[in-house]
Amino acid sequence: MENNFDTICATLTPQALSAVGIIRISGDSAFNIANKIFSKEISPKKINYGFIIDEYQKKLDEVVLLPFVSPHSYTGEDVIEIQCHGNPQIINSILELILSKGARMAQKGEFTKRAFLNHRIDLSQAEAVLDVIEAKSTKSAQNALNNLGGYLKEKINLIKEDLIEIYSKVIASIDFPEDVAEVDNKTIVSICNDKIHEINDILKNAKSHDFIRDGLSVCLIGVPNVGKSSLFNSLLNYSRAIVTDIAGTTRDTIKEAINLDGYIINFIDTAGIRDKNNADLVEQIGIDNSIKSIEQSDIVLFLYEKNYSEIDEKLINLAKNKQVIFVKTKTDIIPKNDDTDSIEISSKSGFGIEDLKNKILSAIKNLIHIDTDYTTNKRQQTCLLRAKESLENVINTSTESDLADLYAIDLKAAILALDEITGEVLTDDILDNIFSNFCIGK
Repeated sequence: MENNFDTICATLTPQALSAVGIIRISGDSAFNIANKIFSKEISPKKINYGFIIDEYQKKLDEVVLLPFVSPHSYTGEDVIEIQCHGNPQIINSILELILSKGARMAQKGEFTKRAFLNHRIDLSQAEAVLDVIEAKSTKSAQNALNNLGGYLKEKINLIKEDLIEIYSKVIASIDFPEDVAEVDNKTIVSICNDKIHEINDILKNAKSHDFIRDGLSVCLIGVPNVGKSSLFNSLLNYSRAIVTDIAGTTRDTIKEAINLDGYIINFIDTAGIRDKNNADLVEQIGIDNSIKSIEQSDIVLFLYEKNYSEIDEKLINLAKNKQVIFVKTKTDIIPKNDDTDSIEISSKSGFGIEDLKNKILSAIKNLIHIDTDYTTNKRQQTCLLRAKESLENVINTSTESDLADLYAIDLKAAILALDEITGEVLTDDILDNIFSNFCIGK
């Protein structure tokens, strides 16, 4: 069944001076509106060159117009894309003209939402569109493109396939007991166990998927004036944090991200941690924030100068459940040693910085256990967990009882949970929440 929507329009390019600006019109009236404002009759399936003209035949801009006939378009509707000069004044003038002819401004993500509702893509692919736009690294962009191509959709459909078949047989045996034999409990348990295993294969990589999508947090900790801010600036390759010889210069956490070998790393420069009795109120708050940053980080860089002090030992203890990289600083003024567990660096000269980056990459690869070709988001992971729980209920119920109608309920629940990932079953609230994260024009 096709959806009938009104005609919408929006810019696909940012409202800033640029060489080209793109405006999209989508809906049943797209061609009608375009013909009213274009200087020539539009030829479908061809690149059209001409001018946008107003009701007084005044030329607004020289443009290239691309027509897409339903269903062969991004939204599955008739679509017109106008490529004009990237002057915001020109773009707004054309938009106002389009609106005056009966279109309305598109809402956030409405073009992609229509693509989903018109069955051009499933929901996992729609979410992948946003992931491609927001990808912070080459790896996350590649995985998002795989999802956009249907990689995750195929994996979910393969899991559903056997579940739908066994559920159909169970329901048939309930509705037509004289004609259809009951499904053997061992068969049901075997299939459910297989599907739980397949779901676990996806879920075991969930943390790695989160790392690839959002990046990892690397926290720099140490006593005041140990060189955290200097190292922070060296890793970023520009002066982001203030550096002085005064202990306690950094009063709050500073966060910046870099792309390191395809991985996004969110570095966190923290206030130096020392005895709170020797710190003023503002520094005490900074110390508390530093401790929170340690708890929330994935990797900790522990900085020290010569030997560990009592405070250093306490800091190491705070990070005991994290992957810790020991960094001996200021080797340009402090003699080097043979401490093989530490990376020796000098932020001033740059000595050891590349070695430290390689050490961080090794730690990242310990956290990301697989070279995954796709990603799952939190919503999808929640759906998978619900499906797994329902299948576990099927196993328990079918083992303890011969009443097929009891475990049929959980079989159906598992299928519905998987349907939510691809969008076969969805509430308006979930749909609105997903597309509200998109930008206007996508």
